[in-house]
Amino acid sequence: MKEKRWHKYPVLFSLYIAQSIPMSFFSTVVPVIMRQENYSLQAIGLLQLVKLPWILKFLWAPLVDNYGRTTKQLRHWIIFSELFYAAVILSIGFFSLQTDFRLIVALMIIAFIASATQDIAVDIFAILQLKPSERSIGNSMQSAGSFVGSLLGTGVLLIAYYYFGWTNLLFLLAAFVIFAIGPLLLYRKSIPNESEIKASVTLKDIYLFFAEKGKHRQVLILIFYYSGIIGILTLLKPFLVDLGFNVKQIGFMSGIFGTSVASIAAFSGGYIVRKAGKKTSFYLFLLLGLLAAAWFWHLAGIKPSTAQVYTGIGLLWGAYGFSTVAIFTRSMDIVRKGREGTDFTIQIVITHLSSLIIAVASGKLGDILGYRGFFAIELALCLVTLLILFYVFHAEKSNENN
Repeated sequence: MKEKRWHKYPVLFSLYIAQSIPMSFFSTVVPVIMRQENYSLQAIGLLQLVKLPWILKFLWAPLVDNYGRTTKQLRHWIIFSELFYAAVILSIGFFSLQTDFRLIVALMIIAFIASATQDIAVDIFAILQLKPSERSIGNSMQSAGSFVGSLLGTGVLLIAYYYFGWTNLLFLLAAFVIFAIGPLLLYRKSIPNESEIKASVTLKDIYLFFAEKGKHRQVLILIFYYSGIIGILTLLKPFLVDLGFNVKQIGFMSGIFGTSVASIAAFSGGYIVRKAGKKTSFYLFLLLGLLAAAWFWHLAGIKPSTAQVYTGIGLLWGAYGFSTVAIFTRSMDIVRKGREGTDFTIQIVITHLSSLIIAVASGKLGDILGYRGFFAIELALCLVTLLILFYVFHAEKSNENN
């Protein structure tokens, strides 16, 4: 009887979407609610602290690596992290934003620590369960789950808030997180050769990962691959405001249309990687990002039609969706045995940090250079990244031939 390999994909999709929806809700919808409750911008800015666990999660990734080596251990990590995550979300529902703001922020940070821990365990589970030929499709599930979760967490839950209120919405959110464990509970396939997988990981292993010959090339890709589109994504909403679109239109254009395009791109990206090959896909997805940057540079110099703006948004979010699949797949391919969670986590954290730096710089550069000048910089970064890909892949081919 042929093995039903596809069963692992719904498991991964459900787990990734479970961590994404609450995160999107807390980081994007809650600030909207707070502003309606007349909170200061300083208080709303404080809410960004909830994202810290996802930047710092590499610090406890070795712990999960050491005690998450078997199917049973990983299931325990995922299930208990998910249940704890749901319990904290549930507890937040008992408090009021008006009177318990600091406590709610503290609970959100705790919830995100649980979510980040679950993410590390799920990444290890995915790497060990997926064969190398399956990783592109598996990462489609990861990327698509994140984008679908963002779509639901920002759009649907904001609408639901007006119908259900704060407490009931948090209860529903906690229930969904628990419900998302279902596919994992039904999935019974063990990790291949799990008895042979040993680990003794410390924080020193992070340094040793970068010390390996050739790893600097991967770091270059991680730092630069998103660089030509992240800045445009950061300034997209202000750009749309200055083009004359209202808040409702912008919410649909970026939050619903853009995220939907990214989800579709992520779903299809794995199949493209599988058919076209990993290196070819890297070039294809980067060229789409370059086209998006060039399109926005063009838009900034004219009075664009609505159709032209939608085209640009589709190109931009599509490039982002495809790019995540390429980065996740390559990052999974170069992890060390027994250190899967640590190696994958630190690589993704590098992309987060580089994106954060570009996002912060984009506002200042946008003020100085204007939209067209800044979009020209993003276009140049795409070209720089293209040169980096030529360098990295040529060096890797030379090493293979030696």
